[in-house]
Amino acid sequence: MTTTDFAAMTGLELMRWVQAERPTDIPSIGRLLGMRFDEVEHGRVVVSLDTRPDFANPLGTVHGGIAATLLDSAMGCAVHTTLPAGTGYTTLELKVNYIRAARTDGQSLTAEGTVIHAGRRTATAEGKVLDDQGKLIAHATTTCMIL
Repeated sequence: MTTTDFAAMTGLELMRWVQAERPTDIPSIGRLLGMRFDEVEHGRVVVSLDTRPDFANPLGTVHGGIAATLLDSAMGCAVHTTLPAGTGYTTLELKVNYIRAARTDGQSLTAEGTVIHAGRRTATAEGKVLDDQGKLIAHATTTCMIL
């Protein structure tokens, strides 16, 4: 297990640490789904994953929860990049619009989250998921409570 002091890191430092270190010894939704942190900057995060048959819904396409999780992660982590050390957040609301189905055959899905507003008590962000052809799979907005 890592001995890094996460509480001493700003949100941006923590997200950049995750991007650089790609820790496999810390249980997380990112590890479970195979997420990659492709880009991390203040107020913006890009995460991606490769689909697999385990992500299938009963119709044989990627379950909508995978896109929702990608969006929640990208937007929430984008909010996190704006926070000082020792400050947390939680999702209060997540609104997802699904545009088209994604395949389960290893195609790459990429989610970008961008902060719209970062206040003292709440933050809002928007996001989109694209497939490896650049086609829109889903888009969303979120409201996060700053803790």
